[in-house]
Amino acid sequence: MRIDAKTFLSMLKSGANALDNNKEKINNMNVFPVPDGDTGINMTLTLGAVRKMNGNYTTVGSASSEAASLVLRSARGNSGAILSLFLRGFAKEFKDSVSIGVAELAAGLRRGCEEAYKAVMKPTEGTILTVMRRSAEEAEKALKGGKYGDHNVAEFFAHFTKAAEKALAKTPEQLPVLKEVGVVDAGGCGFVTALRGMLAALKKKPVELELDDAATISEASAADFSEFDAENITFPYCTECVVEKDDKFFGESKADALHELIKSIGDSVVFIEDEKIIKLHVHTDHPGKVFEKACEYGMLATAKIENMKIQHSELTSPKTEAATPAEPKVTVAEPVNDFGFVSVCMGDGISDTFRDLGVDTVIHGGQTMNPSTQDIIDGVRSTPAKTVFVLPNNKNIYLVAVQASKLVKDRDVIVLNTKSVPQGISAMISFEPSASADENLEAMEAAISSVTSMSITHAVRSTTIDGEKIRDGQIIGLVNGSIDCVANGLAECVTKLCEKMSSPSYVTLFYGSDMNEESAAEMEAVIREKHAGVEIATISGGQPLYDLIISVE
Repeated sequence: MRIDAKTFLSMLKSGANALDNNKEKINNMNVFPVPDGDTGINMTLTLGAVRKMNGNYTTVGSASSEAASLVLRSARGNSGAILSLFLRGFAKEFKDSVSIGVAELAAGLRRGCEEAYKAVMKPTEGTILTVMRRSAEEAEKALKGGKYGDHNVAEFFAHFTKAAEKALAKTPEQLPVLKEVGVVDAGGCGFVTALRGMLAALKKKPVELELDDAATISEASAADFSEFDAENITFPYCTECVVEKDDKFFGESKADALHELIKSIGDSVVFIEDEKIIKLHVHTDHPGKVFEKACEYGMLATAKIENMKIQHSELTSPKTEAATPAEPKVTVAEPVNDFGFVSVCMGDGISDTFRDLGVDTVIHGGQTMNPSTQDIIDGVRSTPAKTVFVLPNNKNIYLVAVQASKLVKDRDVIVLNTKSVPQGISAMISFEPSASADENLEAMEAAISSVTSMSITHAVRSTTIDGEKIRDGQIIGLVNGSIDCVANGLAECVTKLCEKMSSPSYVTLFYGSDMNEESAAEMEAVIREKHAGVEIATISGGQPLYDLIISVE
């Protein structure tokens, strides 16, 4: 037995369902007792993109290629990005495969690991990468041993899945912090969960999605289109397609002529090209011209045309059921300015601060709400600049932002390694419009390193970190992302954090959505008492989860 395209797609969807069903369990494996358990959600939203695939694939190569493209654009968080790159390795290895057997699977695992490891500058043992590598190594070892033939593909898959489970069980021995709190690596657990789901489908018992009340989609209010004139639709045909490139067009910037064509015959243009796939969207009078030109570059994996004037008529007609809300359209801005900025953050006050400092596009996201690769791509392409600086402002968003930057072809993208809001703000303050991109990059990186980021939140579970017992509900102070102190009250926590402020000259307090102005003023007074003469700015940040985000310069 070999795995054909239909079985392969069933395996991916079963893996996605398994992740979805277990996402809360994976979330709760996060080591920190702060409310940032989002690994399960991120991996679920990443692999869940395969549910968009319609199943009409004749080869595993075409199915894996489409899956890799969808998952890469849906990737969220570090574990999601790593998982998407693992699948991209699958796609590269399976590109010419009608079906796959034991040998191809072993090669795909190895290629997937290689792609995932490339994205991480300093891989840490005891993480999802370790679990991936151990399963791949065991697969190659078993292949060389000659125990499994193509007719044993399910047994072979079960064999390396078991190896992944064993590697996961050993992660606490490799990362002491996991052992201390008695959990395995969350990302590795997500990877094993997906493998188990894929194995279940291979055994003809695919995992079904378990929906509960919380997962039920609520009815959305339908927009009123009755006042909109259909004659205002200049280009009636919404045209989309995905092209799997022919070998001679592999690589980047190989389809510029196609991009120029669709820009010349329509509007609402979105054009994404990576090494092997082209994805485009345009509103035009001539969908046939789009498809004809697209076919010069390879085979159409998907193609869609919708008449928006007919859609308008349907939207304005009486309905007995609520309309399904349309996906928001992305406005692609012409790159007219030399520099532009995209910032990821949460809270209206923090968003306004970034805009006041010159940020063009704010993406709503952060801890527990990581934007996807596509969200970052859309943010960059809606920024009217030739060079766009991206500020992730969170360590779990940086890798996704880097992957997004590689998929944008019509402007230069520079991703700054900002791990917090204070670092992002400090970088923006240091920007000099008259300087070059390289000069600004150097100055902004220097500014990032000169600021100390502090934050205060509540423990959501009891645990022990670095020998310190933390009870559910206690106040936690973090310095540069690491737990620094635990307190029973907010003022006590701020007092302890003041000890880590070394001769500060400027402090900014962003108080959260659950804190009022009077309480924030009291915390400001605590800092003034400990550091007389320091200049302090207190701003309503509006961020969730964190009572205070503190920038110390």
